[in-house]
Amino acid sequence: MAMRDGDALDVRPGGDPAHAAPQHHGAYHTTAFFLTLYATALTAWTVYGIVQGDGSVWDFVEGLFNPGASPASQLVGPYEWAFAAAFLATAGLAVAHRRPARSAALFSGFFLLAVSLREAVGLCDAAYRDQYATDPLGGWALATRVLGLVVAVVVLTTMLPATETRPRRRTRSDPPVPRPVPGARDRRLSRICGVLFLAMGVTRLGWTVHDLTLAGMDTFRYLRGAVDGSVLGTLNLAASTEFTTLGSVLGFFLLGWLAFRARRDLRGALLVFASVELYLTVRTVVWLTVTDFFNQSFETPQGALSMATTAFGLAAMTSVVVLVMGWRSERESPTDESTT
Repeated sequence: MAMRDGDALDVRPGGDPAHAAPQHHGAYHTTAFFLTLYATALTAWTVYGIVQGDGSVWDFVEGLFNPGASPASQLVGPYEWAFAAAFLATAGLAVAHRRPARSAALFSGFFLLAVSLREAVGLCDAAYRDQYATDPLGGWALATRVLGLVVAVVVLTTMLPATETRPRRRTRSDPPVPRPVPGARDRRLSRICGVLFLAMGVTRLGWTVHDLTLAGMDTFRYLRGAVDGSVLGTLNLAASTEFTTLGSVLGFFLLGWLAFRARRDLRGALLVFASVELYLTVRTVVWLTVTDFFNQSFETPQGALSMATTAFGLAAMTSVVVLVMGWRSERESPTDESTT
């Protein structure tokens, strides 16, 4: 609600806590269009892989959840499938002007920016650049990479300013304008999600360090593969294991810390990342089932620990999704605490 007091514009909280302010609708619509555009590009690559592959559509559907049935000819992987669905869901929230769309879009934008920067580092390698010129699909792959960068820049530049708390123009004699702060229930749910994310980050980091200390592991090449697209040596749009693993560790710690502080509405970002991780964890559980790893896992301490962490990941991500889906934003009256 806006009120004029003399020459100062007083912007007070009190609008709909579930919907974005009308002045931000343009930013939400722009974000929805570009996220849908990139999701369409990923879908097109998926359809192309199905058409060119030896398997049927049913084989692809089975491969969505069973890694052993995934067609080898697919140019995109489960990470791209999950994020394509997340982009479309975020676009739907943005069209409906739902506030969670902002944090979901920002998370998606930073993810695409990281992918683009990794590819830019890879393009510094002459041999890798030559693949784009010689491969029949090189031009289309490069166009998709450029599109990802454009989408990332547009989403970030349009949604970062679309905050719901605008400082008012005031005189020196006016007291500071407090901002609305999350309600007690919002903070409690946010902190629960933050703790689960931080615990997942610690778990994922522990396994990553363990894998890097194994005999024969080239640690430098692994770390380089996370930031250099030329290390993989192919033009496949599927993200590398190094990038997804270290990226997930960073995502868990960053979002977990922000959610634990409970200073901002992170419902959209938490839902996007938790849904993607839940999907990937379900694929892992299916793979462990079809390979009969469950019956052999407790034969060694490492196998038992792997099963325990997988079960924890499944429970934690399911809990976050359920909590966020049932999260109804509430706002307390503005207090001076929000300005600290």
